[in-house]
Amino acid sequence: MKILFVLMLASLSLQAQRAREMGIKIGVLTPGKQNAITDVKGVKVGHTTLHEGDRIHTGVTAILPHEDNIFQNKVPAGIYIGNGFGKLTGISQVKELGNLETPIILTNTMSVPTAADALIDYTLSQKGNERVKSVNFLVGETNDGYLNDISARVITKQHVLDAIKNAKSGPVEEGNVGAGSGTVCFGWKGGIGTSSRVLPEKSGGYTVGVLVQSNYGGVLEINGVPVGKNLGKHFLHDQLNDPADGSCMMIVATDAPLSSRNLERLAKRAMLGLAKTGGIASNGSGDYVIAFSTAEEVRIKPGSKYYTSTELHNDDTSPLFLATIEATEEALLNSLFMAQTLKGVSGTVEALPIDEVRKMISKK
Repeated sequence: MKILFVLMLASLSLQAQRAREMGIKIGVLTPGKQNAITDVKGVKVGHTTLHEGDRIHTGVTAILPHEDNIFQNKVPAGIYIGNGFGKLTGISQVKELGNLETPIILTNTMSVPTAADALIDYTLSQKGNERVKSVNFLVGETNDGYLNDISARVITKQHVLDAIKNAKSGPVEEGNVGAGSGTVCFGWKGGIGTSSRVLPEKSGGYTVGVLVQSNYGGVLEINGVPVGKNLGKHFLHDQLNDPADGSCMMIVATDAPLSSRNLERLAKRAMLGLAKTGGIASNGSGDYVIAFSTAEEVRIKPGSKYYTSTELHNDDTSPLFLATIEATEEALLNSLFMAQTLKGVSGTVEALPIDEVRKMISKK
């Protein structure tokens, strides 16, 4: 039954279409080849997906900034908190030192400690790290407890290690996969989504890629169309069934040579992308953005007493800000468009009614 159910979900996901494939073109900049975070050279994404009957719908998503030993070749990173109702483990050291030394793991709220333990195992297993005495594991989460029996805590360290092992470049699976397996967005099925933007050569030709784990609410808008309002499904429409709480994790990658300071500035702009979809960063929502740079010239390597990196000037960051806003908005929409109706432990969450949405947008 478990295998059949997973195959059924895979079949459904093949029938889904991303927002751009349906003619919804967000912004003015051009997406990368995959329109995914993996368009940033070196970035890999892996999932472990668990769907078992109507009770278990959860998983793990791993984001690797490069192929090398990340602990030995740290990358600059910045974090921005839109609303802090969440359990982002490892945040203080990233904000203090401005770098990332492990893969980023996304999972459900109750599995954060397990994922952190797995990242320690992963780090110590790499050549040169055998005697490491401190690991700043970075684990983010959203709460999938409506569709998933979250208290069962079925995620194991092996699930996390498998997601890291399975990480690859190229196309990224979206919708009901990995850490997005059991999430809900605007009252419809949410999930994993991704998108990217490539700057014009005059603006540096840099790439910005975004991956999201959508599990939040508000009043859904798609390319300016008040979809949630038109469908009568939005925050405060039915105060006995408030869909606004939940959380959203947003990962921003770029090959532009940015310091941790400007990466935090970049991360802030992802919240504007969330706002453009109608998200409100409600009281019970953990909305976090992690931004990192893969540029070789800012990578933090061992054995040197001084930082000698070349950093992009503040005056040249605005195109990257726009790219982040556009890619975040489209990634969040892709998480909805690629998700499928799912029956879970507390009920069924329907997929976004694509045909109705298509009609609304065509009338714009």
